[in-house]
Amino acid sequence: MPNSAFDWLPSPSQHFLVVTFALLVYVLTTRARREQRAPTTAIAWVMGLVLMPYVILPMYLLFGQRKLRPAGSPRPARTAARGHWAADLIESFGLAPPGRCDIRLHADGDAAREALWQVIDGARERIDVCTFIIGDDALGHAVIERLALRAREGIKVRVLLDGFGALTLPRRHMRLLRAAGGEVAVFRPFFSLRRIGPRNLRNHRKFTIADDGWLWSGGRNLAGEYFTGNDAHPDAWHDLSFDLRGSVAAAAARQFDHDWSSVRGRKARAITADDVAESASSAMAQFLPSGPDQTEDTAHALLIDACFRAEHRVLAVTPYFVPGDGLRDALRLAARRGVQVTIAMPARSNHRLADFVRARAMRDLARAGVSFRMLPFMAHAKAVVVDDELAMCGSINLDLRSLLLNHEAAVVFYGPREIDWLAEWIDTIASAGEPYRARRPGLVRDVAEGLLLTVAFQL
Repeated sequence: MPNSAFDWLPSPSQHFLVVTFALLVYVLTTRARREQRAPTTAIAWVMGLVLMPYVILPMYLLFGQRKLRPAGSPRPARTAARGHWAADLIESFGLAPPGRCDIRLHADGDAAREALWQVIDGARERIDVCTFIIGDDALGHAVIERLALRAREGIKVRVLLDGFGALTLPRRHMRLLRAAGGEVAVFRPFFSLRRIGPRNLRNHRKFTIADDGWLWSGGRNLAGEYFTGNDAHPDAWHDLSFDLRGSVAAAAARQFDHDWSSVRGRKARAITADDVAESASSAMAQFLPSGPDQTEDTAHALLIDACFRAEHRVLAVTPYFVPGDGLRDALRLAARRGVQVTIAMPARSNHRLADFVRARAMRDLARAGVSFRMLPFMAHAKAVVVDDELAMCGSINLDLRSLLLNHEAAVVFYGPREIDWLAEWIDTIASAGEPYRARRPGLVRDVAEGLLLTVAFQL
């Protein structure tokens, strides 16, 4: 019948051509960019392109790219005298070697806030701030006011906000900073028409850097809930941060400048460890950026290697736990070998979907002997301790988005004082949680988990 209500639908042959074209686009772009995707991610894209090519192909073109032009090229591992295995691995990615640093780990939100003020007030030439969120609350207002004051005093102030986080910041704050002489840039704004890369690759790094040589970093965004609480979250979240002076700060400053120049279209400054005063401390640390601007999945590779090398313990705290197959297998095999694997996380986080999809990996790992401690409060801290070999702290969650998509950063600590401090912090917070008890899922939940896990990398 010529005027059927279904005349608008494509014929089977037309649909077949669209599916073929969509799959050809996927194969060619994947090969041209040499994209390495987790099997579940690749299956999710291919199934979507086969079943709903008219919807999924535009989404793939917008969000499918996972790697950008790298900030540095990997180089072969050194063949001369070797150092710490983790330092050798990180250096092989083309990243800065470890260096001596004066390090302070912040025991609570008050200590973190005081250290943040010291870094901002102690700057003599420049202050660079990269953050995911600046809160529209007392803490966020205080940060903006202090930065504006320093800008009026002649200090060069640059603030880099993620495009998602910038949506929550009132425009008057940006105007206040700019009126004081500061610069504000937004990393991949959602509604920009410029070609600035896939919108799903967010900048989750958290730096405040004074004069290229003093770094404040960790898991805290610049909002009240990460320090002392606010009206929306009266009880402050449990989080971790630190500040340090030395070559690691210079490496973070170099990364900030690369991120800034990618937004502004300017050439990044040449910053080296020689530009900052050498620390007299014996504490060793190393800067570890991760994300689409790195050729390798640096943090993911380090964690997997660390699990296989662990002999006694792997301690971790994370707000969200959706590991990929590689990390999940490494954790499971470490537990099977008798390594104490303890992971602390909130029983209920601020992301309900992440809480739902984590159960499948947790059930699998709990059967292998991994101990999960479910905390009765929100913990936003991100840290991992492996034996007495190393500790890692920064912005990196143990989930697919954080490990494989977002621009992230952490610092790897090699000193016994920092390793012991973070291990004790994780042990203390884990002791407040109840042991996780795995329950066999019903059919509906099992199917729902499987469906959500196919898109977990985008959650």
